[in-house]
Formats: sequence, C-alpha cells, structure tokens
Amino acid sequence: MEMAQVPPGEFVMGHTGGKADEAPAHRVRVDAFLMDRTEVTQQQFAKLMRDNPSPSHFRGADRPVEQVGWGEAAIYCNLRSKDEGLQPCYDETTAKCNFAANGYRLPTEAEWEYACRAGSANDYGFGADPRLLSQHGWFAENANKMTQPVARKKPNAWGLFDMHGNVAEWCNDIYDAGYYPKSPSANPRGPDDGERYVLRGGAWNSTAERCRSAARRYESPGFQDACFARDAIGFRCVRRPPVK
Repeated sequence: MEMAQVPPGEFVMGHTGGKADEAPAHRVRVDAFLMDRTEVTQQQFAKLMRDNPSPSHFRGADRPVEQVGWGEAAIYCNLRSKDEGLQPCYDETTAKCNFAANGYRLPTEAEWEYACRAGSANDYGFGADPRLLSQHGWFAENANKMTQPVARKKPNAWGLFDMHGNVAEWCNDIYDAGYYPKSPSANPRGPDDGERYVLRGGAWNSTAERCRSAARRYESPGFQDACFARDAIGFRCVRRPPVK
C-alpha cells in the first residue's frame, strides 16, 4: 500500500464553536508519521485476513473494507507488520499499543485530524465551503447509499484520499467526551481506559456536517452501539517513519 509522509508539526485541534466534545480548540504538536493514502480496501484486507477475508456488505476489491470492528483492525495491523518484518504494535492479549514499535497501528485521534486538515484551519481539509465536499469525498448526497472505490475523489494537500466520507475510520484512542481540556499538548493518545473508541471522517451515509475535520464520533469495538451503521466503518493504518 502507498503511504504518505506526514511531517511533524503543530495545529489547532478541535472546534470551540462546534459540538461540545470538540471543545476547546487547542494547540497540539505531533511527530512525523506515515499514513495509508487510502482506506484499507477489501483486496488488501483479504490478503492478510485469510480467516475472515470478506466481512464487507458492499463488495468490491477496490472499495474500502467495512463491518470491521476495532479489534479486527488491530489484528490486521499486526499481521501487516509481521508480513513486512516489522515489530507489531498491539499486544495480542491486552490490545494495548506499543507506540515505540515500528509496525502498523491505528492513528491517534490527533494524528488523524492533523492529517485530515493537511495545514487547513477550516472545517474541511479543502476549505470552509461544504458545497465543495462532493469533489473530495463520498457522503449522503453523492454516494448512492453505499461505499465507493477508494481514491476516486481529490486528495488533500498531503496526498491522502477519502479523509472526508466513504467510511468512518477507527482511531487508536478510547473516546472521552471531556478529554480535550486535559489532553497533553504533545502527541496526545487518549484516555487509558474506556468502553468506546473514536471514529473519524464521516461516511457514505453522513451529512456534510459530520464529515468535518474536527467532528468526533465513537463506537464500541464490537459494534454494540449505533452511532454508525456497521457497513459505514473501516480504517487506515499509520506507522513510524523508517530510521535513516
């Protein structure tokens, strides 16, 4: 899979005038990382997840894999790491993430928003006008009630596709509606404990408002809640840049 080099930097995370769990807007610094240019596709998922190669509702090799729980996404990350001779990030017993490992993992919520914005301080990575969303992502108004093949819309400034819409993407972080006022300013990684995980990016059935860069959603790792339909949830991976 092609990955984009996301540079280190600072940005203003969240939105004080948005939903309550997006406030306050606060400055965050993140280290450099690599991120998949697209959401993990069904073909890519099946290559490694041979025991469960086709969980998706909307079938298509180049469509994003969906109906994938947080735990399955973490397993995929470990298998992908082992396949490439990298150190897996997730403990197979506790599911805790070893951020010092050089393998694949799910992005932190801060990494995800930073990558989505790609330098933009507006509601979307492409600017402030939601009328332009159809040029950059698949959502309720243009997705024909289903996922669409990845990388068919315009990428953002850092070469990342479908950051707004198509499928909502799992983050590594446990969700906490009141986390922002107490989160650290450098590489925040979410709370230590909780029952729900963060989803970012909106999906094929989302309104434009839910596709904003700062919009936060959540789901239990095994889909007990109903914030998103199961066939609207996927993921993409990140990892540390290789040591030169």
